[in-house]
Amino acid sequence: MIRVYKLPFRAGVGVGIAAAVVVGAASTFVAAIPVWIVALISLLVGAAGYFVVCTLVIRRIDELEQSLKTMAPGSFGEDRVFERRSGDELARLGLIANGTSVSVAREMDRLKKIETYRRDFIGNVSHELKTPIFAIKGFSETLLRGALDDPAVKRSFVERILRNADRLENLARDLSAISRIETGELTMDSAAFRLHEVIADVIESLEPRASEKNLVIRPLLPKELPDALGDKERIREVLTNLVDNAIKYSNDGGTVEVVARFVEPASIKVSVVDDGIGVGEEHFDRLTERFYRVDKSRSRSQGGTGLGLSIVKHILGAHGKRLQIQSVEGKGSTFGFSIDAATGDTALPPAESTLSHLDTPDSGTQGG
Repeated sequence: MIRVYKLPFRAGVGVGIAAAVVVGAASTFVAAIPVWIVALISLLVGAAGYFVVCTLVIRRIDELEQSLKTMAPGSFGEDRVFERRSGDELARLGLIANGTSVSVAREMDRLKKIETYRRDFIGNVSHELKTPIFAIKGFSETLLRGALDDPAVKRSFVERILRNADRLENLARDLSAISRIETGELTMDSAAFRLHEVIADVIESLEPRASEKNLVIRPLLPKELPDALGDKERIREVLTNLVDNAIKYSNDGGTVEVVARFVEPASIKVSVVDDGIGVGEEHFDRLTERFYRVDKSRSRSQGGTGLGLSIVKHILGAHGKRLQIQSVEGKGSTFGFSIDAATGDTALPPAESTLSHLDTPDSGTQGG
């Protein structure tokens, strides 16, 4: 029994004395409990505390540590499952570890892709340089060994040397163009220009190549095609590359169509359509990669640098546009893009087109 004695002192002093009496009485009570009971209670309390600490802290820290140790480079990005408790610091730490693993995996994948791309790029450039260089060297050495005395052979070899020199020049030009576009050194103008005139120029410049394969290049434009808004010379380059590709991969006697139509509210859809060999859909995503070739032997025999569609992609990207591809193997391909139409104050004075026209702007298009 605990007794509290009230003594006639001041309030503060009285409270202190009362507390002292209570503590003393409690000590007397505890002292009366057998020692083994106190030890047992202490043991049970300690065991319970240890169990709680192991369950909530130590075991989960061990799991986190083991998971972090097993994160070998090949296992980054795997979903590590940690016990989640609302407001629990260890759970948040586990989630951070999961997120870090995923981030590291993504970065590693990105670096692997860059390294693969770098190796492929160097290998492709090396091959593209070696082929014409070896040809030039071989023909030159043959000429120096005595072929100069034969007029027929001499002319043939000189023509081959010139073709390979042109191939090197085109490769250097295309690589330079891509480099300038990617680094921002090649700026894009934005001005109104007559798209039908650009199409006419491109067709005229490539007609000699088309005639070698008995191909017909046909412009299909509406009667009222508005002016385009963009970089005239770069769009000319885009069209040249697309029409040139269509000629390369069309069969003899085929047809290449350059289609343009106005699309509401203010854009022009341009498509280059051929009835050539086509390409499988599985190649679409890689067609604009540098030096990517669906059929390497055929592509190199057709000439070119393997950079044309990559340049097209970058030029259109600088205009805020993208290349659209539709193709069926054995039936042909359609490569298209959109460009802003010049309207209002940006439009040029009316001019009569000299190209062939269609009755309606939608006729003759394939795949939009």
